[in-house]
Amino acid sequence: MSGKSSQDVCMCALDGTMDLLGKKWALFTINAIGNHGSVRFKDLYGELRGVSPSTLSSILRQLESRGIVNRKSYAEIPPRVEYSLTENGARLREAILPLLVWASRQDDYSKQAEECDPAQYVRVALPGQQ
Repeated sequence: MSGKSSQDVCMCALDGTMDLLGKKWALFTINAIGNHGSVRFKDLYGELRGVSPSTLSSILRQLESRGIVNRKSYAEIPPRVEYSLTENGARLREAILPLLVWASRQDDYSKQAEECDPAQYVRVALPGQQ
């Protein structure tokens, strides 16, 4: 493509990122970690109702490998591991929060909200509202 502008984006660079972010639990995991700042696996698992431990582990490993999440292990007995967002992950979370809010209001939102199991709600706090 000739005459590229600053608004042109190479789609090739998006493949891995979009594949990861398109996974069902990725956006919710990023949001939940951002809500807490630093969180242990068991607390994250308890907040993300419906995710299996193996799926959450896989998402966390992928987010860590992409530089979105930090994993910190503590040399304690029993071992303790905490997850937090990297600076890049925090910027990504800011970008996805409006998408999560928008998506929650689609597809006949008022009817679904009435029928929605309270256990299916997650907290989405925009910056400055936490």
